[in-house]
Parts: sequence; structure tokens; C-alpha cells
Amino acid sequence: MTSSMKIVFITSEAVPYVKTGGLADVAGALPGYLKKLGHEPIIILPLYGRIDHAKFGLERDISPLGVWMGDTEEWCSVYRTTNADGVKVYFIESDKFFARDGVYHDSDFNDYLDNPRRFAFLSRAGLQLCKDMGFKPDIVHVHDWQSALAAAYLKIWHWDDPVLGGAASVLTIHNIGYQGKYPADDYAYTGLQWDNFTADKFEDHGGMNYLKGGVQYADIVNTVSPNYARETRTPELGEGMAMVLNDKGDRYTGILNGIDYADWDPAVDKLIPQKYTPEDLSGKAASKRALQERLDLVVDADIPLIGIISRFADQKGLDLLARAIGGMVDSMHVQFAILGSGDKGLENYYGNLPVRYPGRVGSYIGYDNELSHWIEAGSDFFLMPSRYEPCGLNQIYSLKYGTLPIVRATGGLDDTVEQYNESTGEGTGFKFWDASPHGIYYTVGWAVSTYYDRRAHFDKMRQEAMSRSFSWEDSAKEYEKLYQRAIEIKKQG
Repeated sequence: MTSSMKIVFITSEAVPYVKTGGLADVAGALPGYLKKLGHEPIIILPLYGRIDHAKFGLERDISPLGVWMGDTEEWCSVYRTTNADGVKVYFIESDKFFARDGVYHDSDFNDYLDNPRRFAFLSRAGLQLCKDMGFKPDIVHVHDWQSALAAAYLKIWHWDDPVLGGAASVLTIHNIGYQGKYPADDYAYTGLQWDNFTADKFEDHGGMNYLKGGVQYADIVNTVSPNYARETRTPELGEGMAMVLNDKGDRYTGILNGIDYADWDPAVDKLIPQKYTPEDLSGKAASKRALQERLDLVVDADIPLIGIISRFADQKGLDLLARAIGGMVDSMHVQFAILGSGDKGLENYYGNLPVRYPGRVGSYIGYDNELSHWIEAGSDFFLMPSRYEPCGLNQIYSLKYGTLPIVRATGGLDDTVEQYNESTGEGTGFKFWDASPHGIYYTVGWAVSTYYDRRAHFDKMRQEAMSRSFSWEDSAKEYEKLYQRAIEIKKQG
């Protein structure tokens, strides 16, 4: 029996309060599953201007809270609520830093110039709140560069603190493409002392790198899939951090994200046109027909329908797909259902495809949660041509919905999708390695030909895919082991 641990999550976002990416899903879901295992987690995040006090039942808890930053004392207030899992959530209120609509950038996607100060303050304020509440954590779990400094503060400032001195730190990297690199101008404000501004800690080509420093000071570092942990140790995908991560040795590992099957399971999904199970797929056929009607596609049960839900960004490979999709529609009897937003040029391109290919391509530019469920339920395949993908969630949703993933074999996509074996019919999807229009074209062609010519294999794969499980219960147990190891490392000094 694992003894109960007190765990504090310091994070820049968490569902359902604020979300820009997968970090929010982890920070919002994992604490609830840790609580079910008998632990005492709390979540600390900023009180952004967009967070609705009334909707989430926020109550003022502490006012004021003083936080030393460099040679300046900043003041803030703290609000609290309890989430649906019974986890206490605390919000750092600072008009100076967080009372704005954006999380990281303004409406024109310009990063806020004071981001290095905003998130240094969050890291320090989160620890100060634990001190003021007398919450004595066994684990301080920080996420990405935005709260990575907390791992350093524990070692530099709080090593002998009666509340924080015994805490071990775990840093989770959700996307190594974002490291918190800034000019050194604001380093003094962090209060981390200039003798830590060295090439093996926070200094990075004359500037400062929050993630790099956090990795150096954290007791354990992990990322969100085993394969992404391997990839980020290489110069090609390590974004300049490969050497730092390799230096951590076995203290850098990967734990696959879970998903919440209460929201993503066609047997219980209230948003899709008709529920279904592996034993009765009639609801999937009905969902396909409804999706075709909704997106003005030709209603045809026998044509393979490929779903895409994505940010239109280089990481996601949607520029590569743009160079391949015309050839696929011209040469294959296939349909596409596309939902996404991001790069304005790609928005225009994908937004115009239904005009170019009426009845064959449907697209919605923006985000629509209901439509995302419809695409998962109504499609036969789900395409993710990512250049890199730390974990990925949609391919996991797709498996559960019997929508076979077509993915580039990178990061969590490679970990979660089993390659189709044309000899046996085994597998759960179709993988390609070459991040190129040709790689996408030929793999989609392989999937489509399987649909038409090897239908027994397609049906077998669909059944196998729907049987796979990637639950938060499993991931939480892995994090439990990781925390125990971090505590041992901390004790060893």
C-alpha cells in the first residue's frame, strides 16, 4: 500500500478553467485520479481575466499574499474552489500580471512582453501560498517552462524551509518546442542569483532559458509519452535540449497521457448523433450519415470518410497535407471532414476546399466541440500527419470510436497506434515515417485500398482499436511510482 502523498500542481492552465493545449488536460485530469488513489493533490494556477468567477464558484481565500521577487515584494490575492473531482483549486489573482483576456499572448498572437515576469511570479507565488496555508507537500509537480522555476526555487531558496524543505520536484515537459527563452534583462527579477546564470543552468546563448534551468534543478523530469522521451534526447528533435536531458540519465522518462472515457466513448457520448458499441456499430453508420449531411458531403455509406481535427500549424503537418489532399481527392474515391484553425493562409486554403471539391470535402474553420465528436464518430479514418507530437489525444479518441488512425510515426502517435499487418489483418492503424506530401498520399492510399479491397481486415482492426484502453487510471499509477522515486532521490540528496 502506497502511503498518501500531498501533491501540489503549479500550472499555467488546467481544464475546465483555462485551456490552450494538452497541458491543461493533464493538469485538470491527473489530480482527480491521484485523489482516487488516496493522495491529497491541490492545483494552483493564475486567475486570468477570462475565468468566470460565478460559473466556477470562486471564493476569496487569502488577501493579501506577499511574494518576494528579486528585491521587490509583489502583492496578490488568492481565490479557491473545488473541482468536479473534489480537488481544491487555488487561483493567484494579480491585476498586474493576469487580468487580461489572453493567457500567453494578445488577440494578434503577440506574446506578452512581461511573460518572463508573469510566470516567474506564478512559480514563486505558488510556493508562497503553500507556506502561508501550511500545506506541506511531498511533491511539487510543475509543468513546462511556465512553472519550471518552482523546481529551482525549492533547491535555492526553500531547501531548509519547515513547509517546503522536504518536497521533491517533478517537472513534466508537454512540448519541448516552448522553453521560455528570454533576454537576460528580467533575470534579476526572478531572484535566482547571478551565480546560477551559467551555461549549465539558466544561461542560454546570452539569454535565459526557464525550462533548461528547471530541468537542471528538478529531481525527476518526464514527458508525455515514452517515444517522445527518446526523441527529445536526439539533436534532431531535442530543440537544443538533448544534451541537458541526456545528462539527467534515468531521471528523464516518458509517461503516456491518459484520456477521460467519460467524455470520449461512443457508448456514452451524448454529443454524437447515435451512440454505439463494438457489438453494435449501427450508431456509427448513422453518425457517418449525419456528418455527411452536416458538412454537405455526398451521403454515401460506402465511401471512406477521413476526419481531421487540428491546429493549422507547422507542427501538425497541415501544410504538408495541403500539398497532397488535391491529388488524393482527384485519384481516390474518398471524402474528408476537416475542423481546425490557426495559420491564416491554411485557414483560407482549407476553408475553400468545399468550393473546389463540392460533396467530397467539408470543412469548418474554428472550433466546435460537438462537431469534433461528430467527426470522431462519423469518420472511418482519422489523419494526423504531425511533424512531431509529444503525446496526441485525437488518435486515442479515434481508436475508441473505431475510426482507424493514419499517423506519422512520431512521439505518442507511434506509441499508441499499432501498424497494420497486411498479411494477418492485425493492427489498429496506418503509420508512415516520412514527413512529406508523398508519405501522406501513399499511406492514405494504403488505408483506402484496405477499406475497399481487404474489408475483413478493416473490420478486424476496427474491433481491435475499440478494445484498446489508455485511461487516466493507468497513467496516474505511473505518476504515483514517479513521485515515489522523486522522493527517494530527494532523500539521497
